[in-house]
Amino acid sequence: MPVEIDIDEKSVTAYISGEIDHHNAAGLRSKIDEAVENAYPEVLILDFGGVTFMDSSGIGLVMGRYKLMKNLSGKVFVENAPRQIKKVLRMAGIEKMLSEKSGKEVLV
Repeated sequence: MPVEIDIDEKSVTAYISGEIDHHNAAGLRSKIDEAVENAYPEVLILDFGGVTFMDSSGIGLVMGRYKLMKNLSGKVFVENAPRQIKKVLRMAGIEKMLSEKSGKEVLV
């Protein structure tokens, strides 16, 4: 599974690596959601530093986690997204939801 999860008092960080496509998006969603549902964090950090490719499944991954965290009154931060991944997020219109905060991009 191309995701490592770190949990602390207030946050869950998902370090995602490799490709995010329809073949592995369901597994990523499941593992991240399980961690969030067990920890009830204030913040979910999606670290895209190791992502080499992302299609529309990645957009769905981000938006689904945004909805999950919104239901918990939490926030989603997108960190370390490579230039190409940022471009995909912007093309999908997610840039309207991204804002700079403490050096991070946050879905609010």
